[in-house]
Amino acid sequence: MTDLLNALILLANFVLVPALSYGSQLALGALGITLVYGVLRFSNFAHGDTMAFGAMATMLATWWLQSAGVGIAPLPTALLALPFGIAATALLCIGFDRAVYRYYRRRSSPPVVFVIASVGVMFMVNGIVRFVIGPDDRQFADGARFIMRARDFKEYTGLSEGLTIKVSQGMTIVIAAALVAALFWFLQRTRTGKAMRAFADNEELALLSGIDPGRVVMVTWTLVAALAAIAGTLYGLDKSFKPFTYFQLLLPMFAAAIVGGIGQPAGAIAGGFVIAFSEVTVTYAYKKFFAYLLPAAWEPQGLMQLLSTDYKFAVSFIILVVVLLVRPTGIFRGRTL
Repeated sequence: MTDLLNALILLANFVLVPALSYGSQLALGALGITLVYGVLRFSNFAHGDTMAFGAMATMLATWWLQSAGVGIAPLPTALLALPFGIAATALLCIGFDRAVYRYYRRRSSPPVVFVIASVGVMFMVNGIVRFVIGPDDRQFADGARFIMRARDFKEYTGLSEGLTIKVSQGMTIVIAAALVAALFWFLQRTRTGKAMRAFADNEELALLSGIDPGRVVMVTWTLVAALAAIAGTLYGLDKSFKPFTYFQLLLPMFAAAIVGGIGQPAGAIAGGFVIAFSEVTVTYAYKKFFAYLLPAAWEPQGLMQLLSTDYKFAVSFIILVVVLLVRPTGIFRGRTL
């Protein structure tokens, strides 16, 4: 029985908790992609670098607050700096919409033109982030590091394996759950949210009903900016901040949105956790896990690892290809808010 408990704690420590945290970050990122696709009707390839910009703005505000001696220990000061990051990201998104996307909207350009324009915006935002803060790893976490330490868990339970839960992981899961609930309430219950859904469902009918398209676009970009800044900051706190990493996150986030059903917020959340758990479970080395469960004579000699962690993004790509071939509409079918 003890060996079984040790195996389960080992799995929770290296698979369950990291996948829940990573899945929450992917879900928030995929929600931003879904909102743009559902309301503005194009795939925003600049979303990963928008997350990097939001994290960078939050980091700069965090360093300023830390230099002024302001903090909320044991929680990270970045939580206080998040409103600055969200505001800066909203200005960036609305600015690029006015400078780039609005021109093509007025010309009723096809979606592929918006996609190409978003690629250009992606390179511009990436250049801004690298110019301002540099291409190297940055750390901006402070306060307590752990909610639970492995040593304390071992002393409390008497087990050989300890469970470690970082503050950033617990905070990511809680904040993601609160944001998802708030977003669904906003879309379903508020007048502006209903206007966004109507605009996404039928733009011409929404215009005839008196819905202001300019307001819908501005609110959409503001929500997307908030989701991007928060997701980028949580990812930076949980891992570390490096601009190129957010570009790499574009594949799993798009995979999450498509797997769940592009344009469906609920699908983006489900897809985020499907991708995260798939990546973590496939790249985890199960040797020690099976050593607890199997007799000593049957203990595996190899790592029992299907893929190296270097290839974790290949998992997202494979899942994306399979879904596009088998069920192109995704889990939740369709494109509606």
